Amino acid sequence: METDPLLSVLNGPQFPLLMAAVALVVGLAALWAASSAKRTASREVETLRQRTGALGREMDELRVGHFNGPDQNNPGYSGSDADAAKYQAEKEAYDQIWPQLWQLHDRLGMFLRAVENGESAGDLRLEARNAALEARSLLNRYRPFCSESVDELVTRLIDTEIKAHLAACQHLDMSKEVSGSASDHERRVLRDKCHALYDGEARDLMNRLAGAIRHRVINVSYP
Repeated sequence: METDPLLSVLNGPQFPLLMAAVALVVGLAALWAASSAKRTASREVETLRQRTGALGREMDELRVGHFNGPDQNNPGYSGSDADAAKYQAEKEAYDQIWPQLWQLHDRLGMFLRAVENGESAGDLRLEARNAALEARSLLNRYRPFCSESVDELVTRLIDTEIKAHLAACQHLDMSKEVSGSASDHERRVLRDKCHALYDGEARDLMNRLAGAIRHRVINVSYP
């Protein structure tokens, strides 16, 4: 009577070795996927950081130009002192708001990564919260000088970052529960929500806001 080859493998002494090899392959594949995702996220953050730096340099150059004299050929001025004052007030608002928004985005990203990796996140949680409060305070202070489009984008961005922060806090609190009442599915849903808000919606709003500020500072003149 012939023996089924598959049964021979399953019942044979080499079966544990086979299962160990399969587990090793699966583990290496998961490690490679995680490493690839981390590299992709790092590249995206670096791209956004470079755009932020470019916008900051452009605004610094304009600040130097304004110091040298508003009567130069600057597209932001129409020639009158009143128009120059309006332009400078709007630009000053963006000078204050944009760095704080970047700090919020950066601190929130550090907090989310710490939560996802199971690292200590208490201080980062507080830093992200304080950065959001400061960003909202600056927006309220400078809102009268912002354009409607920039005001809307900044408001949406802060709200989105706060939603991501709250989702990460809930995920962190679930992980600390001793009873283990929170299921893996619930934690996975919260983790996916954080990624969708931070890596998707918030990053898109940051890019759109950078373009809107650049347009207002460089191209807009007061009639």
